[in-house]
Amino acid sequence: MDSDRRLSFRDVREAAAKEDWKDWRWQLRNRITTLEELEQFLTLHPDETAGVKMSRGKFAMSITPYWLSLMDREDPRCPIRRQVVPHIKETYTAKYELVDPCGEEKDMPVPGLVHRYPDRVLFIVTDKCASYCRFCTRKRIVSDCEEISINVEKRVDQAVLYIKKNKQIRDVLISGGDPLLLSDNKLDYILGALRELPQIEILRIGTRVPITLPQRITDSLLKTLVKYHPLWMSLHVNHPLELTADAREACGKLADKGIPLGSQTVLLRGINDSVEVMKRLVQVLLMARVRPYYLYQCDPVMGTEHFRTTVSRGVEIMKGLRGWTTGYAVPTFVIDAPGGGGKVPVSYDYVLKSEKMSSEGQKKITVSNFMGNKFEYIEPSVEIYDKKTPSVKKNGILTPSDIE
Repeated sequence: MDSDRRLSFRDVREAAAKEDWKDWRWQLRNRITTLEELEQFLTLHPDETAGVKMSRGKFAMSITPYWLSLMDREDPRCPIRRQVVPHIKETYTAKYELVDPCGEEKDMPVPGLVHRYPDRVLFIVTDKCASYCRFCTRKRIVSDCEEISINVEKRVDQAVLYIKKNKQIRDVLISGGDPLLLSDNKLDYILGALRELPQIEILRIGTRVPITLPQRITDSLLKTLVKYHPLWMSLHVNHPLELTADAREACGKLADKGIPLGSQTVLLRGINDSVEVMKRLVQVLLMARVRPYYLYQCDPVMGTEHFRTTVSRGVEIMKGLRGWTTGYAVPTFVIDAPGGGGKVPVSYDYVLKSEKMSSEGQKKITVSNFMGNKFEYIEPSVEIYDKKTPSVKKNGILTPSDIE
C-alpha cells in the first residue's frame, strides 16, 4: 500500500459507507501487510510486534480491511485478531512439528494434484489467500510462491491428463491457497476442463473467501459457478464472530444458487476450544445455511504449538454437542493423521459394554446417551443374515446410468 493511501482506524470504520468497500479488488489492494500499517489500527502487544517482524520473508502477513474491521483494537486475545496477526511464538518449533504435516507432497503424482483416497483428488490451483491464517497447514507453499497462480492452465492440463488415466477418480476438491481469489475466467477454465471429463461426478471448492472477503461473491462469480453443478463448497469458519451480516449474505447468495455449503472448522486453543463457543458457532452456521462438516484437530505444522489443544479436549467438546443441539449441527471430529494417513474420526465412546447372550451369537449392547443414562439394545441372531449379500450389479457397482 502506498504511504499516501494508508488507512486510519477511523477510515476502516467509515469505509463501509463507501462504494469502494464493496469492491473485492479494492479490499485486496488495501490489505495490511506491514508492521507500520498494522500499528495504525491496533494497539499491538510486544509479542505481536516481534511476530510481525519475524514473519517477513517467512510466512507473510496479509489482512483485508474487512477482516481487520472485525477485530478488537486493544485486546490481543481477540479471536479474529489471533488468527491472522503473527505472534513471536511462531518462532518456536516443536520436535514433532512438520513442514508438510499431511504428507501431501508424497501423494502428488503431478504438480498440485494430491491423490490419497481411491476415488477423489485434491487439486491445489493457487498459493494465495485473502488473509493468511497463522496456523495454515500449507505454510510451505502459501503466501510467497508466484508460480502456482501464474501457471494455472499448465497445472490443469497435467491434472486432467492424470485423471483421464485413473478412471476411479470421480470427485475433485479444488483448493489452494484460496481458489476464489482467481479471476472468474480462470475459475471458468478450471471447472470447465474438469467437468468435461465424463468420470467426474462431483466438483468441490475449498474456500475461506466468503468469510474473510465476502465482497468476492459477486453476480459474475455466481454466474460462473452455477454452470458446473453438481458443485459443492467447503467453507472454513472458526468462530461465531466471523459470521457477520456480510458473511451470512455471501453464504445466502451461494446457497440460493443451489451450492451446498459445509464448514471445516479447526479446533484452536483460546479461540474456539470451549463447548459454549463451539455450540454457538455450529448453531449460527446452520442459520447461515452452512452444515458443520468437520472439526479438525489442528495439524502439527511448524510454529503452531500455541494454537493446538489436546485431543481429549476436542472429544469433550463433541460430547457437549451431541444431544445438546440438533444433529445437523454436529460435525465429525477428525485428526488428519500426520505423514499422510488421511482423516481419522475421533469420538466419545457411547458403547459401554457388549455381552454375548446366546449360542447363536446374539448380543446385548449397553449404551450411554448424552445425559449419561444407560440403555440396552439387543442385536438379532447372526443366523438370520444371508452370508451372501446380493449385489445391485454383477460387478457390485451401481453407475449413474443405472440410477437414471
